[in-house]
Amino acid sequence: MQLRLITLAAMLAAGRTANGQGVLEHIAMGDREYNALEAAAALGHYEQAIAADAGNYEALWKASRSAVDVGSYISDATRRTKLFASAEQYARKAVAVNPADAEGHFAVARALGKTALTRSPQGRVKDGTEVRAHALECLERSARHPGCLHVMGAWNAEVMRLNGFTRMIAKNLLGGRVFGSASWKEAVRYMEEAVAADPERVIHRVEMGEIYKDVGDKAKARAAFEAALRLPETDVNDRNYKAQARRALGSI
Repeated sequence: MQLRLITLAAMLAAGRTANGQGVLEHIAMGDREYNALEAAAALGHYEQAIAADAGNYEALWKASRSAVDVGSYISDATRRTKLFASAEQYARKAVAVNPADAEGHFAVARALGKTALTRSPQGRVKDGTEVRAHALECLERSARHPGCLHVMGAWNAEVMRLNGFTRMIAKNLLGGRVFGSASWKEAVRYMEEAVAADPERVIHRVEMGEIYKDVGDKAKARAAFEAALRLPETDVNDRNYKAQARRALGSI
């Protein structure tokens, strides 16, 4: 009996070790695919890691990241909506597992920014409020987090792009009081900080150019778009971001 118990314990321990190795291997393979700009393959590996360990924080926030990457520029609207919904679910689970880390909060903010596009006006206000809250939570934990600085810059810009009547409705009737804190000054400040924190990221330069264009600084907008076009492509969607920069340059 004692021998059987010892054998059973050894088998269970071996199973846990093999399972743990499988999770780590899938995350490592996902990272390799992510760095190779193969977002769909990366997502598949992260999801296999989650299937083996549903509470693995790293697999969860990385799966969210890759689901957004895959969904951002696909033409199939139904699949895009499902990917963004999955990204939000993975991100929320990541925060539930480890609320003290910045990456989970960034993942929620980024995924919500995408899913908000499918919501009603009231839903968008709610999501926008939560996007801001998670971005600020992220910055509390990592003050120089480029992604969260970007989210805050984009959040301020998107609110300011609303017409005054819509902003008033959102602020006073739909519960989005934090919308009153938005300003072009903060949009510029946060996005400039995102560029300073990660100057090689194409999307930061492109969004910086869009904000400069909105505030009427054509020279800075042009410089930002041109800088984006000179950068190497290190993100799966950089080709799309550069296309946006070229279109913007043509309109200045």
